[in-house]
Amino acid sequence: MKVAIVGASGAVGQEFLRVLEERDFPLDELVLFGSSRSAGRKYTFRGKEIEVKLLQHNDDFKGVDIAFTSAGAGTSKEFAETITKYGAVMIDNSSAFRMDNDIPLVVPEVNAADALDRPRGIIANPNCTTIQMVVALKAIENLTHIKRVHVSTYQAASGAGAAAMDELYEQYRQVLANEPVKVEKFAYQLAFNLIPQIDVFTDNGYTKEEMKMFNETRKIMHSDIKVSATCVRVPALRSHSESIWIETERPVSVEEAREAFSKGEGLVLMDNPAEKEYPMPLFLAGKDPVYVGRIRKDLTDENGLTFWIVGDQIKKGAALNAVQIAEYLIKVKNIG
Repeated sequence: MKVAIVGASGAVGQEFLRVLEERDFPLDELVLFGSSRSAGRKYTFRGKEIEVKLLQHNDDFKGVDIAFTSAGAGTSKEFAETITKYGAVMIDNSSAFRMDNDIPLVVPEVNAADALDRPRGIIANPNCTTIQMVVALKAIENLTHIKRVHVSTYQAASGAGAAAMDELYEQYRQVLANEPVKVEKFAYQLAFNLIPQIDVFTDNGYTKEEMKMFNETRKIMHSDIKVSATCVRVPALRSHSESIWIETERPVSVEEAREAFSKGEGLVLMDNPAEKEYPMPLFLAGKDPVYVGRIRKDLTDENGLTFWIVGDQIKKGAALNAVQIAEYLIKVKNIG
């Protein structure tokens, strides 16, 4: 099994290295690719140093079984044919192909089998906020159909990359030192602030990030589910949180929901208000599952349910989800 990582020096590329090692992924050879800025850098994997190769239009992907790509939509579109032409399965972490009809959009806990039908040799990894939400929604959808979702996201700085995390650290330092605050990665200062915009606005007043949650959820769940999202950047470092309200076809009790979440694949129930136990991003960075708590009946709708989730968006929201897709393909002997 020969595996490639494209965009190895980025935050998600580095997470790929950690996840592959943590999960003892069955590979014989690992190849790293990057831009001219990162080519030549060396990273250690399973005790061996691997040098990052320059991503080029050549035959470097000959013999590669799986290519995890996380170098931006432009790079994915430009190099997709180069990466897949010798039979490599490209599991792409960018937004390049997510809504293409002939490319599956996969969260293994929800629609793993979709990964088997990939006419272009490409499988898309959904947006991080969508991934953690649908893992939770699936547990309820198994009980009764979900008609609509309202969600507010509380997205950490790391969603904008490693440099954004560094900027948040530096902004806090600058504020406390009474120095001018430098703003580069976000529209405004994030330290001691919230920014109710992630990605650009579309004509309907929603941002692209919010529309991703609407469109991707329907494709993944093969459902007419409607999602109305408000996505907010918050001054946490890592792990996204979401406040979710759902309307189901029949009423679901809190007890029934708790049981469903506790048994749900990829979920951990953390819901004990009496002991102040609920998911928080500070304590869940680096964890694999999506954590669910604050489960309540909605006060305005007998078919409504409200809950809170937290997931590490670099891990489950990116690298881990992609690796789980590859593990599924290996398990069902669809690759390698």
